[in-house]
Amino acid sequence: GISFRIQVSVKELLDTDVLLKLLFHLPVNYPSTLPDISVNSDQLTRAQCMEVKDKLLEQAEKHLSEPMVHDLILWVQQHLKDVIKQSATVCNEKATLSKGTEDGIWMLLLHLDHMRAKAKYVKTVEKWASDLRLTGRLMFMGKIILILLQGDRSSIKEYLILQKTCKVDVDSSGKKCKEKMMSVLCETEVQSQHKRFQSFEVKEYSTLEELQKEFETAGLTTLFSEFVPPLLK
Repeated sequence: GISFRIQVSVKELLDTDVLLKLLFHLPVNYPSTLPDISVNSDQLTRAQCMEVKDKLLEQAEKHLSEPMVHDLILWVQQHLKDVIKQSATVCNEKATLSKGTEDGIWMLLLHLDHMRAKAKYVKTVEKWASDLRLTGRLMFMGKIILILLQGDRSSIKEYLILQKTCKVDVDSSGKKCKEKMMSVLCETEVQSQHKRFQSFEVKEYSTLEELQKEFETAGLTTLFSEFVPPLLK
């Protein structure tokens, strides 16, 4: 399948323009199968974004077996105001229910085999983390490359889609290529003993002890001991 992001500006909603960031992932057998849709907006709450997503999926079911992305974008431009009005009464309730479940704060630890076009790759990862409001670290220690992310579970899932489907590096001949040598070491909900990263930073470590200290400072000693030493073998 393919993934692509579309930004839609909806006029005259609550006396301001609302910028919707829509991520569509079209499976191989689309349109016989519904697309995965993610909705983000700085002007809407997480609960409102989830409501918009639910309504878009309802519309998508009506267009099953026919190309639908364009119709869905037109629909959301015309009906966003109504969706927001409907969700306002249940917004607080939904936000409360979602905490600690599907939309709790999650953590993802990825291992990359290599980066040929390092500067470009790093910039891409920084942009994705910023766009999806994820915090954490991109860590280099010798040949080990780790990406540790924290954020909403839906944003973590979006990041994984981007990492797997976008051309982020170059192959041995210099052509742009997708990341095929990535492994997901851990994906779990953030626990009370874990400390939240306040930002996303790119860091290089000269020794394993330095890298270990980064994990320990974040309350992730167990995560380090379980997944990082085996990478050295």
